Amino acid sequence: MTTPAYPPKPSPGDRVAVVSPSAGLPGLFPLPYELGLERLREVFGLEPVEYPATRKFGSTPRERAEDIHAAFADPDVKAVIASIGGDDQITVLPLLDRALIRANPKPFFGWSDNTNLLACLHRTGIVAYHGGSVMCELGRPGAMHPQTEESLRAALFTSGPYELRPAARWRDVDLDWADPATFGAEPATRPGTGWTWVGADRVVEGRGWGGCLEILGWLLMADREVPRDPAEFDGGVLFLETSEEMPSATEVFRTLRNMGERGLLRRFAALLMARPKTWSFERPHTPEESARHAAEQREAVLAAMRAYAPGTTIVFDVDFGHTDPQLVLPYGGLIRVDGPARRITVTY
Repeated sequence: MTTPAYPPKPSPGDRVAVVSPSAGLPGLFPLPYELGLERLREVFGLEPVEYPATRKFGSTPRERAEDIHAAFADPDVKAVIASIGGDDQITVLPLLDRALIRANPKPFFGWSDNTNLLACLHRTGIVAYHGGSVMCELGRPGAMHPQTEESLRAALFTSGPYELRPAARWRDVDLDWADPATFGAEPATRPGTGWTWVGADRVVEGRGWGGCLEILGWLLMADREVPRDPAEFDGGVLFLETSEEMPSATEVFRTLRNMGERGLLRRFAALLMARPKTWSFERPHTPEESARHAAEQREAVLAAMRAYAPGTTIVFDVDFGHTDPQLVLPYGGLIRVDGPARRITVTY
């Protein structure tokens, strides 16, 4: 594997592909999707281009792979953005033409189940971008969160360093996408708590890798998109987030333990752990239950890291996961974690 390279960036006025590599949820929930397309046009000045499976719920892995190929092969399309995630993108991976994608490098934006494609692009030699889906970030009720908009704009259009900042206010309580009233008001948020640093006595700068912890676990089980030689991660920055399924602390620990047994955890010089999602329609936690879930997850992460990578710098509650706002991270790009200064800078 060669070191991933940054692809050319789009400019305002360019065409960008909108694809559904996981699930055609735009067909079920058109309100956040149409709002996201509108903001691509009006806020970012980009022209979205849809593909046959973008709104097709129940599309086959082959159909989704063909959309990805068409998006990367089209010379008039300058970036590719996922509509949303899902849970079976791993079935698309064997169908992808890596040579076609490698010959037509473009920025790809997605997260959650799109960890599959992010890891694939990393192996293909292309820096991609963790974050920025059409339905969740662009289609946010009320208005885009200012920090999300600023980070996404920088990742889309600029090249160079960008400093991440802790969210002043955040949320993880979802609203009903089928209800038009959802999109007419700003969602309720709560005060930010800042980042928590562990082992912050050093400065680390390395290539970023990771994504949704559950998806990485599936990739490890299927033995896909993970380098055979863990030394490829030496000195890098691992970043992990957990999904709206809210895995238990036990599951988080076991996944990290297995990564440790594979020799992965000790290779990274720093770990960024996203603020965990602690509320869902299936489990509408009280504030106390949410706080307990987050605390138990943190203890699970610390236990695994103490066992397998005790010297790693760790930063908890960075806003790049299933919570709002969401900061974009360069997948395969440079991330600088400055412990003494308590600063995180990414290179877009």
